[in-house]
Order: sequence, then structure tokens, then C-alpha cells
Amino acid sequence: MTQNIIQLSDVSKSINDHTILYNINLEVRNGEFLTLLGPSGCGKTTLLRLISGFETPTTGKIFIDGKNVDGLAPHLRHVHTVFQSYALFPHMNVYDNIAFGLRCHKLPKKEIKERIAEVLKIVKLEKYIHRKPDQLSGGQQQRVAIARAVVNRPLVLLLDEPLSSLDYRLRKTMQIELKQLQRKLGITFIFVTHDQEEALSMSDRVVVMYEGGIEQIGTPRQVYEDPQSLTVANFIGETNIFKSEIIAVDGKMYTVSIEGKRRIIKSPHSFSAGQKVNILVRPEDLRVWGQAEVENTQDMFPGVVEEVIYKGTTVDLIVRLSHNQLVSATEFFNEDDDRLEYAIGEPVWASWLSGWEVILPHEE
Repeated sequence: MTQNIIQLSDVSKSINDHTILYNINLEVRNGEFLTLLGPSGCGKTTLLRLISGFETPTTGKIFIDGKNVDGLAPHLRHVHTVFQSYALFPHMNVYDNIAFGLRCHKLPKKEIKERIAEVLKIVKLEKYIHRKPDQLSGGQQQRVAIARAVVNRPLVLLLDEPLSSLDYRLRKTMQIELKQLQRKLGITFIFVTHDQEEALSMSDRVVVMYEGGIEQIGTPRQVYEDPQSLTVANFIGETNIFKSEIIAVDGKMYTVSIEGKRRIIKSPHSFSAGQKVNILVRPEDLRVWGQAEVENTQDMFPGVVEEVIYKGTTVDLIVRLSHNQLVSATEFFNEDDDRLEYAIGEPVWASWLSGWEVILPHEE
């Protein structure tokens, strides 16, 4: 088995002169949990269907376990798909739903029974083998769908937004169970979602897609803390964006102007003097102080509190700075800390620690 279980090389997909995917180059590592993340219509599901064989690429090559699968039927690719609807057979009980694929391959009854017993234990459904899908909860149905897929021992399991129909609490529970299941099975999972938090909490790596292309590939921490484009920064979480300009360059230290004040920022990327840039600061990295709490305001920006949103563990502040820009700040709540008791209209100072920002080339 190769280190990269799946490889896509210059893959594009067009329908009626409309390009859905363009120039996709992607390597999926053996045994990893990879998530395709992006807004609706960006091509995530189409990419999944190309890998599974339900669609054929217009251009490019797809390799599974080192073999070119061009023209190979879906059932011969040794990958299985769990759909959003689960696609369980309503007239079959749990045992028969899981056994369906094994019976199609004409496996011996004893082996079928052993495999099903093994997978039922993994998904914790041993007590439900005689129930039909309409007698199961949404989470149990999802586990049956996963069990039916993994019992065939695929090289890769493809999951097309399988949690989207679950309520919030069950969805959170299933995210943990799904990740634990993937670790236990050791099977490569390719998971499709438009939910940023879901992608960050479950994945080994995230592929951020936008309008048919790949914007960035990296670990959850990389795509969140070091976005490579404004598109990625805006899609994953919230961010404050300051339009600025490089005033001076000293190696990798850049002097910029923000809200009329100069700040020196370090960045691994290269910029030139006079270049327009965007300075990105996450709300949890922005700090807000009351007027009486600060002495030196050299690196701080004056503003007024426009909104206070209490969320239990955090307090979100919306602050309008002196140049009329709105920024968001998230502060962790402490019942013994009166500092978070801000009033709407209260004058405040906002700032962040140097090194907590990201500089990107200017984009609209």
C-alpha cells in the first residue's frame, strides 16, 4: 500500500461548458482524516463523486493505492461512500443492512457473521441488530450506514455531510465518535462539510475549497492561524481586517499604518514598501480595555462599545473605532472580573499583542 492512498493530478470537471472543478491537485495520505471544507456549490461533493467513480473527470488523472482508476467502475475502486441521507434499506433490519454488500460479494455465511459482529461492536449497536431504520435515532442510523460501509474493509471511506441532518447536541457527540471510530479502524476518511468548526475539530488536514478550486491545504491550526488568502480567513471563523500599506521594510519586519498609527509587524511572507496589504486579527486575539485601565495608549486604538453579547464562557464586544471601522473582540468571562461589564456607548481602547496578526496581500 502506498503512502498516498489517493492522488488527483490536474483534475477538472465541466458540464455543458460550465466548469465545476479546475486544476485539482491533491494527495490523500493513508490512514488520515481529511476534510473537504467550503461553502455550498464550491465543488466538494463533485470531488467526492469523482473519487468514488460516480462521475468521470473532464481532464486529469485519479490514482487509488497507486493505480490509475480511469474508467474503473465504482464497485471496483475499493472505496465506499456514506451519503447525507444514509440510504439505508427501510425494509431491512440493522443486520441485513450491514450484510447487504457482503452477500453481494458472495462471502461465506460464517465470515459475514464474524465481520458484522466485529463492526457492530465498534459502532456500539450490538443490541439493535433486529431493529429497522425507522426504529432508530438519527445517530444510530448514521452508525449503521458507517458500519455497512466499513464492514467491506474499504481502503477509503467517503462521507458526504453525514452529520448535517442531526440536531446540535447529537452532532457534537457524533463528531467525537466518528473521529474515534476512524482512529480505531485505521481507514482513510474523506469527509465533506461546510461547517468550519466541524472541520477544525475532527480533521488531521483540511482542504479549503472555493469556487471549484483549492485555496489552501493544511492542518486545522495552519488554516486557522495562518490563512494563505483572504477567502480562507473570511470563511474559517471570524476575523477583523484592517486595510493598510507597507511603509518600511527591515528584513521580515514591516512597518504598517493602521487607523492612523504605525505598528511594526513580523511576517514570514515578503512584501515591498508601498504595497497595499490586509492586516488580520482574530476576535479572540483583540483585547479591549476601559479608559481607566490604560496608561500608555501608543499602540492602542480608541473606540466606542456598540454591542455587548454575553455567551456564558465568553463576552463578545462590537467596537466602533475612531475611523468608523467596526471590530469584534471575544473575551473570556470570569464572574470575579468586573472588567467585562462594558456598557454600550462606553469609550474604550482596543489593541493586540504583536505577532498575533497575519499580513496578506491586498484583496477586495
